[in-house]
Amino acid sequence: MTTLEWADGKLRFIDQTRLPAEEVMVETADYQVVCEAIRSLKIRGAPLIGVAAAFAVLLAVRGSHCSTSPELHAVLGSAVRDLSATRPTAVNLFAALHRMETAARGSGEASVPAILERLSAEALAIQHEDVESCRIIGELGAGLIAPRSSLLTHCNAGALATAGAGTALAVVAEAARRGNVLRVFVDETRPLLQGARLTAWELVNLGVETILITDSTAASVLRRGDVQAVIVGADRIAANGDTANKVGTYPLAVLAMRHAVPFYVAAPTSTIDAALPDGEHIPIEERGETEVTHFGGRRIAARGVKVYAPAFDVTPASLVSAIITERGIVRPPFTQSLAGVLRPLSATGGGLP
Repeated sequence: MTTLEWADGKLRFIDQTRLPAEEVMVETADYQVVCEAIRSLKIRGAPLIGVAAAFAVLLAVRGSHCSTSPELHAVLGSAVRDLSATRPTAVNLFAALHRMETAARGSGEASVPAILERLSAEALAIQHEDVESCRIIGELGAGLIAPRSSLLTHCNAGALATAGAGTALAVVAEAARRGNVLRVFVDETRPLLQGARLTAWELVNLGVETILITDSTAASVLRRGDVQAVIVGADRIAANGDTANKVGTYPLAVLAMRHAVPFYVAAPTSTIDAALPDGEHIPIEERGETEVTHFGGRRIAARGVKVYAPAFDVTPASLVSAIITERGIVRPPFTQSLAGVLRPLSATGGGLP
């Protein structure tokens, strides 16, 4: 499945708010359409947000028809500011924008066509690297899944969340291909039901036996011994291994530890924010109250009620068994092991080995 693609100077992407009822592709040459798509979750998933943002920058500068490099840099700066304001938690967004800014600066003065060529090459590189990261994460993570395992996942960390096969679901898909997955329990993921609408749809299409459960049912299936491993994605990982992911992930990690079930996080190294010492410093996005008070356009909550709607929560590193990256599987103590996988990344300028 291709969630997002660049062709003929336009970006095409699946409107994920329409799934699973409709598979609608949006095509645009307007970077503001991409900004709105990220804000409204038509494009979602930390890695995919980063890839989409890179192409949005390219759309902005191509559409401006600048004649001088100073004009181009001004347009690029404005686009970066607009995109930075869309969603604060997913660090892949900011990593991709930084790479596009760096590519535009290049090695000094350059013509507008030369800068456009560099930006195009960088956006395509970001996309290609994510595809490769997903493939490697799937292969490495599958080695952690024992034969006849039942797995549990939360939210969506599949092909819909990345440019490739996914992160957590790439592991599931590869382990299933090897014959090691018996079934997968999928949390519905309130309030927007990314598990029920997106993850269940992906897994069913992959031919994996899928059991949809309410978020509050996870405790029961873990207590009964029905789950051998929990695997989730991530939107930002602090230097010490604290992990921000869709709200509801933290209690799932607590439950996994209580029942002695390994809790794995699958994410590319672009999701690691080495500048943040711990999860207390991760910015947590808050969503509009109607995402909780309404469903399908209809109010389901009492009028006048107040709403607290964080999009993410933070799972302490002490609850994480391992983090699966494209540069290897890292285990506690995460401060040292995460620094180890980032070291070759900085030495090679951001590409895969």
